[in-house]
Amino acid sequence: MPTPSKIISALMLREAVTRYGREGFGFLWVIFEPLFFCVGVIVMWSLLRPTYDHGVRVAPFVMTGYMCLLLIRHMMGMSVGAMQANTGLLYHRQITVFQIFVSRNLLEFAGATVAFVLVYIALLVAGEVEPPHSWALLYGGWVLMGWISFGIAFALAGLALRYEFLERLTSVVGYLMIPFSGAFVMAGWIPERWRELYLLIPMPHAVEMVRGGVFGEFVPTYYDPIYALAWGAGLILVGLVAVADARDRILID
Repeated sequence: MPTPSKIISALMLREAVTRYGREGFGFLWVIFEPLFFCVGVIVMWSLLRPTYDHGVRVAPFVMTGYMCLLLIRHMMGMSVGAMQANTGLLYHRQITVFQIFVSRNLLEFAGATVAFVLVYIALLVAGEVEPPHSWALLYGGWVLMGWISFGIAFALAGLALRYEFLERLTSVVGYLMIPFSGAFVMAGWIPERWRELYLLIPMPHAVEMVRGGVFGEFVPTYYDPIYALAWGAGLILVGLVAVADARDRILID
């Protein structure tokens, strides 16, 4: 009997082949799609804004924020509707609904990670950014962002199986992530009396960690990884309960 890790790996390969084709550069599109988006936004911001904003270089600020935002939105987009495209896989008893969601989101996370690395290298060569001041903080923040993004995506997708109207609201939720994700603002820029309220949102904690790893101690950052981890775990639990509640409906459909 195949192990869960082998099943997830096979599902990831199947998803990549189905989505991007077997030949040519189809597989690379999962990397270059977020890469093109990020580079386009960086160029636009660099043309419209000064080199430094609040004492922070614009290019690495946009890079760290926009890649995190793309990760959330892409995971949401790939999760909602995942079962409609893969219901037939559940006839194989070894495959679970959770494994289908995990495989899709791991594929998105891998593509976004490679895109992030490529953008970082390009900005490093161009002299727009320095090597990370804390690799551990950068890695930890990025993985934490993946954890929260999966939680949001899985919870929304699970609830959408039960309440179909939520599937139509996915794009709206994606747009709401722009102001609430922390992609284009830093907690240190927010007045202190509002900062604690802002940091009740889990996503900015991960973005602040990523930026803390890139900019170092000279740029103040505010984050609580345990709080964000707990939020992610809670959202995943919501998704598990919602999927379990809707499993009979999935099999009947």
